[in-house]
Amino acid sequence: MVGHLPAHDRHVRLLLDSGRFAEANAAFDELIKAGTSDVGEHWNRPTVLVHRASVAWRLGRIPLALELIAEGWTDLDVDRPEGPAAAHTISMLGYLLETIGHRGPALELMALSVQIARDSDDQAALAHCLSREGNARVFRAVTRPDETSRAQFELARDLFDESQGLAKPGQVKRSALAGFARALAGVGETAAAERTALEALALGRGADDWFTTAEANWVLAVVRREQNRLEEARTFASRALEGAETIRDTMLMMQFSLDLAAICEELSDPVGESAALRRTVAASSTAVEVLQEGLGQALEQRRVAVQAQRMAVAAREAALRDPLTGLTNRLGLERRAPVLLESTAAAGRVPWLLLLDVDWFKDVNDLAGHTAGDVVLQEVANLLRRECRADDLICRWAGDEFVVLLVDASEESRDAGPIVAERIRAAVQRHDWRLVLGRLTKAPTVSIGVAAGPANLEHLFAAADIALYRAKRAGRNRWEIDGDRPTADSSTTS
Repeated sequence: MVGHLPAHDRHVRLLLDSGRFAEANAAFDELIKAGTSDVGEHWNRPTVLVHRASVAWRLGRIPLALELIAEGWTDLDVDRPEGPAAAHTISMLGYLLETIGHRGPALELMALSVQIARDSDDQAALAHCLSREGNARVFRAVTRPDETSRAQFELARDLFDESQGLAKPGQVKRSALAGFARALAGVGETAAAERTALEALALGRGADDWFTTAEANWVLAVVRREQNRLEEARTFASRALEGAETIRDTMLMMQFSLDLAAICEELSDPVGESAALRRTVAASSTAVEVLQEGLGQALEQRRVAVQAQRMAVAAREAALRDPLTGLTNRLGLERRAPVLLESTAAAGRVPWLLLLDVDWFKDVNDLAGHTAGDVVLQEVANLLRRECRADDLICRWAGDEFVVLLVDASEESRDAGPIVAERIRAAVQRHDWRLVLGRLTKAPTVSIGVAAGPANLEHLFAAADIALYRAKRAGRNRWEIDGDRPTADSSTTS
C-alpha cells in the first residue's frame, strides 16, 4: 500500500514478500507495540489496522488478526463508506475472506472497494483495489472451472490492465503485471501472456519480490503446458511452488502444487506427481492447523475476555451495593433514581420516597455491641425486601438510615407512600428481636419520613427528611408525611 501506509508497515510487508519471516515477525511486534498513535493525514487508522490484520494472518497469528480485523471494521463507517481509506480497508477485508476460502463474500467486498475507490478519485487506492479484485477473479476461475471461467478471466484482465495504468512503479504494479499475464493466459492469449510474465519475472527478481516471481513462474508453467512443452512447464511450476513456500502463502501453495502434480501426471512422472501431491496435502494441513490453532487461541482469548467482562460488571455492581446488607448504596441510588423517577412520572404515577431511621440504634451498639448492631441492620434490610415490591429501589443511605423509592405502586398513587410506610413500621415492630439482642436493650423500631412530589430526588429527599424529623420529635416508631401533602393518620407510639 505504498503511499497510503507508513514506511514501517510497508517495510514489514516487503520482508514478508521476500520470505524473511523472522525479521518480519520482529518488526511486526514493534509495530504492534507502537500502536497507531502516529496516524498521518495521508492514511487512516482502519486501513492500517486491517492491513496489519493481513500481515498477522500471514504470520500465523490468527487471534491477533481477528482482533485487528474487528477493531478496524468497527472504526470504519460501514453504513456509508467513502474515501480511499475505506476502499483500502474493505478491499483488504475481502482479501482476508479470500484467504480463508469465503470467495463469494470476498468478491462482493472487493467489487465494492473498487467502486468506493473510483468515487474517491484516488488513483493509488484504485490501483490497489483493482489488483486485489483481479487476483480474486483469477483464483475464482482457476479453482472452480465452469462456463463462467472465461468471463472471470476477461474481467480480471481488464482489472489488472487498469491497475497497471494507475499504479506507480513498485509492488502493486509488479503484481498487477503478473496477474495480467495469468488473465491473458486464461483467455487464450498465450503469446502475450508469455511476454508479460517474463517482464513481471524480471521485475520481481530485481526487487526480491517473491510474490510476483512466484505468480510469473506460474503463468509460464501454464503457458508451457498449453504449448505441450511439459518439461519446461514442470520446471516453472516447481519454481512457482518454491516461491509460494518461501513466502508461506497457503492459497498459492495449494494451487501451484496441484498444477505441478497435474503436469507430472502428463509427463508420466509418478515420483514428481507424488511429491507435488504431498506438498499439496502439507499446504492444506498447514492451513487447517493454523486455522484450528488460531480458532482455539481466539476462543480462549474470548473466554478470558468474557470472564474479565463479567468480573468488571460484578465490580461495578459491587460498587453500587452496600456490603453489609446487600442493598443498593448511596451511589447506586443517585445513579438509578433519576431514571426510575422519570419512568414513574411518565407512567402517570406519583413518585414516593420513604426515608427510614432505626430508633434506639445507638443503644443497640452500646449495650449489645457493634456485631449485634450489624445484624439489626441486616434484619431491617430483609424486612424492607419483604414488605416492598421487587421493582422498588431499596437503599442503605448511611449508618442506620434507609431509603425506599416506590416506582410502581399498585395502590392508588396518592396513598402508596403512607400504606407502604405503615407496612414497614408494623413489620419492624412485630419482629422478634430477642434472638439478636436478648433482653439487653430495647427492641428497635423505625421512624419514617414520607414524601411525594416532582420527579426529583433532591426535592423528595429534602421533604422526606423534614417529615422524618417530625416523626422523631413526635416520639418515634411512626411515620409522618411531607407537610405539603394531605396528612394521613400516622401510627401511634407503642
